Amino acid sequence: MNTTVEELNRKVEAAHAAFQKARTVPPDTRAGWLEAVAEGLEGDAPALVDIAARETGLGLDRLQGELRRSTFQLRLFADEVRRGEHLDAVIDHADDSWGMGPRPDIRRVKVPLGVVGVFGASNFPFAFSVMGGDSASALAAGCAVVHKAHDGHLELAARTADVVVAALEAAGAPAGLFGLVTGRPAAEALVDHPLVKAVGFTGSTGGGRALFDRAAARPEPIPFYGELGGINAVFVTENAWNSRREDILTGYAQSFTLGMGQFCTKPGLLFVPAGDTGSVAAVLAHALDRFEPTVLLNDRLHDGYREAVTRVRAAAGVEVLVEGDFAAMPSPMVLRTTAANVRAHPELLRQEMFGPASLIVEYAGESELVGLARLLEGQLTTTVQAEAADDVTELAAVLVDISGRVLWNGWPTGVTVSYAQHHGGPYPATTSTTTSVGTAAISRFLRPVAYQSFPTSRLPEALQDENPWGIAQRIDGEWHRPARPGAQR
Repeated sequence: MNTTVEELNRKVEAAHAAFQKARTVPPDTRAGWLEAVAEGLEGDAPALVDIAARETGLGLDRLQGELRRSTFQLRLFADEVRRGEHLDAVIDHADDSWGMGPRPDIRRVKVPLGVVGVFGASNFPFAFSVMGGDSASALAAGCAVVHKAHDGHLELAARTADVVVAALEAAGAPAGLFGLVTGRPAAEALVDHPLVKAVGFTGSTGGGRALFDRAAARPEPIPFYGELGGINAVFVTENAWNSRREDILTGYAQSFTLGMGQFCTKPGLLFVPAGDTGSVAAVLAHALDRFEPTVLLNDRLHDGYREAVTRVRAAAGVEVLVEGDFAAMPSPMVLRTTAANVRAHPELLRQEMFGPASLIVEYAGESELVGLARLLEGQLTTTVQAEAADDVTELAAVLVDISGRVLWNGWPTGVTVSYAQHHGGPYPATTSTTTSVGTAAISRFLRPVAYQSFPTSRLPEALQDENPWGIAQRIDGEWHRPARPGAQR
């Protein structure tokens, strides 16, 4: 049964009350809450994975790995919280000899925004869902979370939320710090609610853009951190093609079919030299020969996949290289066109086929690659398959302009959680310049506040000279990072 708007209002109000109690707790306390959630998820892992497999059709190995990813992420964020670098605590002591005139005592720290609304994804029932990256990073930032469950795995969402709420309660967190809602009316009301101060979203371009516009149209607009997907183009130089064609095609086949092509980082475009169409088809057919299809996540996604592939397949200048189908468990499909055709019809480069299908674009000369890259919209990732001697400087510069992550001789599927990770990109890949994966994701749900000439007794702990929290501080231009015994490396 869907959450009513009245119930949604009560959830948000409870979350706001919890936020007011929790916003200034010491880092060790907040980190302990995250670790308690990780332990709770691990303790209920068999039941959670079983429900996820039944609702999504994803394999047990995949789901177990995804749950491990989520608990690792919570512990990594807990370590980050204890170190306090995400707070960006900066202390400038009063200085009468400052170069532009006497400087007052001024100190800056980041504070949590408040209640964050989070929208779960269909394709990652753990990693980008109830206690996925958005929820975990918002809690790590010191916010409260109201999560809108994805309709594709409602039972799993409810079970996961129960585990999270119980773990937080047992760890001493205030009631209401995390809540779950379902249904479209609650989703729209969540974005509209005046106590909600930011929204995290992972999903389709259409749904994300509608919510983004709604967030911007509020009397008080709020940040909307939407990850909307992408095409994730791969560019192969002539030297790389000549030296390791089969390896590239095999890696491509494995990457665009991973998880039935339902990864937001699936390589949907492959640019290769022309002249080998027949052998390309043969290598791909061989690489896909032992592929074992499974069902897609839900019927709506299956219908969208059929429509997208049919549209691209029927476009002028596009032909089938490897035939697939739209069965309940679809076989992979590879389509082919030319660089000249996509220059005439650049919309072909902007059609995401969310499922096990991809488009190969054959170019006549390597000098075309820069111009082809400029036809692309914003991407989560782009990839260069090249040799050490290849001069791809100009191409790489264009890819940096349109991508959140640029790969060299790799494949974009698989997004590790780490300090340097960036999972984002220019619109329509995302609606911001931030990342939804990695420790930097925490900063989305914080804002800076400066305190000028405040007495020490009234400063927040993060900005006191005694540094009672033992966090990283930048003091008069120099970083001081206290050693943290047992910190995760």
